[in-house]
Amino acid sequence: MSQTASAPLRVLFCIGVNQNFFDLPTGQTGMTTGQDGMAWEGFITMLTELSQLPGVTVLGTIDDDQSVVGPAYTWPWTCYILAEVPDHRTVAAACNLLRTIQVGESGLWRYMKIEARVGRPLPEPWTNASASEKKPS
Repeated sequence: MSQTASAPLRVLFCIGVNQNFFDLPTGQTGMTTGQDGMAWEGFITMLTELSQLPGVTVLGTIDDDQSVVGPAYTWPWTCYILAEVPDHRTVAAACNLLRTIQVGESGLWRYMKIEARVGRPLPEPWTNASASEKKPS
């Protein structure tokens, strides 16, 4: 499989919440409805700014916080963002958001980690199949 120079990169941003997040006083994480949490607000700001980077198209997200509890320093991560990104410079800019977004007196990186897996899409044979060729569900 080759990728043309103009084709976007397929990027899986893997985000892990660390122990500092869980060390916040009860009620200050922002994870429960009605809570005012700077760390959660910083995370929402990061999601918003990432989606607004030039050329970025967010394809989907996954948050497995209902089935995985506690800090995530490596796989399995806390949440994932799948996006099409124009180039490696933009991937780096997305990751750098954890350094530039302030949460109180610290950067967002104090509470979470981000790692980007960069590749290309696999073929999607199901998008070319006619209705009669598709398997019944």
